[in-house]
Amino acid sequence: MERVNDAANHTAESVPGPPSTAPAPADGGSRKGSGSRLYPRVTSFRSRRGALTATQQQSWDRTWPEIGRDVADESLDAAAWFGREAPLVIEIGCGTGTATAAMAQAEPHLNLIGIEVYQPGLAQLVQRIEREQIGNIRLLRGDAVDVLENMIAEQSLTGVRVFFPDPWPKARHHKRRLLQPATFALIANRLRPGGVLHVATDHADYAEFIAEVGAAESQLIGLNETTGGVSAEHRDSAPIGFERPVTKFEGKAHRAGSAINEFIWGKIE
Repeated sequence: MERVNDAANHTAESVPGPPSTAPAPADGGSRKGSGSRLYPRVTSFRSRRGALTATQQQSWDRTWPEIGRDVADESLDAAAWFGREAPLVIEIGCGTGTATAAMAQAEPHLNLIGIEVYQPGLAQLVQRIEREQIGNIRLLRGDAVDVLENMIAEQSLTGVRVFFPDPWPKARHHKRRLLQPATFALIANRLRPGGVLHVATDHADYAEFIAEVGAAESQLIGLNETTGGVSAEHRDSAPIGFERPVTKFEGKAHRAGSAINEFIWGKIE
């Protein structure tokens, strides 16, 4: 089954080491060895190339300069980019943005940044943002781990969403999975106390892997039943919603009989 959120796909070389304890550099200075910012490490994104349609290109040319950027070696000033102070949530691997747009419209009080490497997918979301005048979405094109390492300050995120990352099902490819211990630690470092990490997968083996690695991250505590918590005790007080819109991809998983595993953790306060 083809994955749509390719920004969540990384090779072993793109999996981070221990998270930095310092925020992204305020002066925008480059970090040694970072390389290209669009594909900053040797990666295996399942690259899919495709030309934009004429209408997509027109929408892209009008709207991307305002709402989109390529990943860069500079600290992100989210308040300036959005033009307001608001809780910041990032979605790793937003694909064509069906869920991204729906969640942004349901939570207008949040600033939402979608991260994706696949331009035609981003172009579809750009069109929807323009057509429906969704004002609380911004987009980054490139490696999500690089965004977390170099652009996001520690304890600055209210939420991180990772929906249906590539499971890399073959055993020899497991090291390429995004949600490794080091990535959990990095995400936890960037979450503010009380912030939420929400992960969903339809792949049973990856679900077991995610559950084990997430449970071992000392900065996180389970908020739903899958993670050892009780969702009813946290749903109303959590800073981001626990609900997700069902996308076409998820609909295919349901029809194929695949169980959807939902993981929700909170950053310990």
